[in-house]
Amino acid sequence: MIDLWFVIIAFLWTGYFVLEGFDFGVGLLAPVVSRNPAEQRQSLQTIGPVWDGNEVWLITAVGAMFAAFPAWYAGVFSSFYLQVTLILVGLIVRGVGLEWRGKVRNPLWCDLGIMVGSGLPAFLWGAVFADLLFDSAPAALLGGAFTLAVCALHGAVFLALKTTGQVRRRARAAAMTASAAAIPLAVFALSNLGTFPALAAMAALAAATALIWRRREGWAFAATAAAIVLATLAVFMELRLRPLPGLTLAEAASGAYTLTMLSWIGLITLPFVLVYQGWTYWVFRKRVRVAPAN
Repeated sequence: MIDLWFVIIAFLWTGYFVLEGFDFGVGLLAPVVSRNPAEQRQSLQTIGPVWDGNEVWLITAVGAMFAAFPAWYAGVFSSFYLQVTLILVGLIVRGVGLEWRGKVRNPLWCDLGIMVGSGLPAFLWGAVFADLLFDSAPAALLGGAFTLAVCALHGAVFLALKTTGQVRRRARAAAMTASAAAIPLAVFALSNLGTFPALAAMAALAAATALIWRRREGWAFAATAAAIVLATLAVFMELRLRPLPGLTLAEAASGAYTLTMLSWIGLITLPFVLVYQGWTYWVFRKRVRVAPAN
């Protein structure tokens, strides 16, 4: 049961990073690929129907950690209290910006909040997990730079996949620029892990660059998503051996009865959540076109 719940938590964090990864990237790049209010709306409408649902993965992952591995949860979130607080502030600012930009006369401050609220968590999550693995400030900075660059690449590819016209063209150019930073950072950030998933993540990022160059946005998005999955897998393979200094996974886990009850709850509820979110993405699967303001 301990290993099962560790796998479930790793799956939830992976889903969060894949889905929120392109959310963060779009929030960062929308002002870069847009030249007027209509294009800005077009860019942000690509994540409008899904961004709040993507954040549910974070809530579920953190809740699962609290229930299944309370000692691990307490150690991580107390050690990185400032970073986690800043992440929450960023998510709140981004959410307010996305919800209010269509309701105010001048959305400049909303757009700034979306950009900052996207970039801050994108950087800090990488810094937290890198520091958790290596207990080093330089490693934390490298990890943060890596996740920021990968989110920018993931978001740029998503924008190219979901938009038309000039925004699509600029998004492809932004993806090529982001890949020029993401691939070298991946080499430095993931080579210390030295596992097959880490090496495969680097290869997936290189494949994404080639695919976006050939204007194969769908396959390029699959490649960036695969890179995030593989990088997260490499991180959690290390965390399984040592979730915290001086703490094993078995010592961090809840009792057998608690894990059994959690398993039944997860077995009943998780399929419904996955089906609903999959249906949401299917409904909003078409490209977003420029729509002039009324």
